[in-house]
Amino acid sequence: MSYTHLVYHIVFGTKDRAALIAPAWEHELYRFLAGTVKNHKGELIEINGTADHIHMLVRLQPATAVADFLRELKSVSSKWVRRNHEPKFTWQRRYGAFSISESDQREVREYIRDQKRHHTRRSFDAEYKTILRSHSIEFDERYLWD
Repeated sequence: MSYTHLVYHIVFGTKDRAALIAPAWEHELYRFLAGTVKNHKGELIEINGTADHIHMLVRLQPATAVADFLRELKSVSSKWVRRNHEPKFTWQRRYGAFSISESDQREVREYIRDQKRHHTRRSFDAEYKTILRSHSIEFDERYLWD
């Protein structure tokens, strides 16, 4: 038997960081995303965000490629949002996915839960760059938000 522990902190935003996720339906979106994770035999551990982005903490199966999972998650959820709430909605093409150890999960869960308050003091742009740097990921700002 093989044993795995594949937990990811996933971050992605709306195209052009437009404030399109309305408080009136954000929890419905979170439930939809949770169902999509479950359809991939994954587990949604935590989810939260603001009007322009989402953070998720998910456990995925080893056979699930993160890139394929996110491509489908963003595709089906943007179609769902356009059909049910916001006809102009689309996600940005890029995303962040960061592996998280068991010992760091509590801290990441609290960070995700605190998104609304956190973003009264800090922009998504600044937050995302800090996350990338904390994971030693080099980036070119010209391609960060497309």
